Amino acid sequence: MNTKKKSVALAILLAFFAAAVMKLFCFDFIIVEGESMFPVIHNGTLLFVNRLAYGFRPPFSNKYLVRWALPEKGDAVLFYTPLGDLAVKRSAGFFKGKSNSIYWTALGDNSTASFDSRSYGPVSVDSIIGKAVGY
Repeated sequence: MNTKKKSVALAILLAFFAAAVMKLFCFDFIIVEGESMFPVIHNGTLLFVNRLAYGFRPPFSNKYLVRWALPEKGDAVLFYTPLGDLAVKRSAGFFKGKSNSIYWTALGDNSTASFDSRSYGPVSVDSIIGKAVGY
C-alpha cells in the first residue's frame, strides 16, 4: 500500500472509532415502537437521545458516575423499565427513597396505551439513559 492509501485507510478507521465513542458516550438514535407517547411522538419516529443531558453514565453500566442534573417535569427520557425493556416516557416527578436513592415517575402521553409507572411503580434515576430531543 502506498502512503496515500494508508492515510485514507487510517482516516476512515479513526472516523469509525470516533463515531462509536460518540454513540456509546454522548448520543444515540432510536426508533420509537408503540403508541404510548402518541400524539406527541408517533410510532416509527426516529429520536435523538442526548446521553449527557443529566450526567455521565458509562455504557453497559447501571449507575451514573457523575450526575449534574435531573430530568425536569415534562422531559421525554429514554430509560430501562424494571422489566429491562427500553422505554421513552415523560418525567412526572421525583422523590427520595431509602438510602437517599432518587426515584421518578415515568408516564406515557397516551395513558390508555402506555405501560408506565402506573403499572410498575417509580423507577430509579440511575435507569435513565438520556433525554430525547428533537421530536
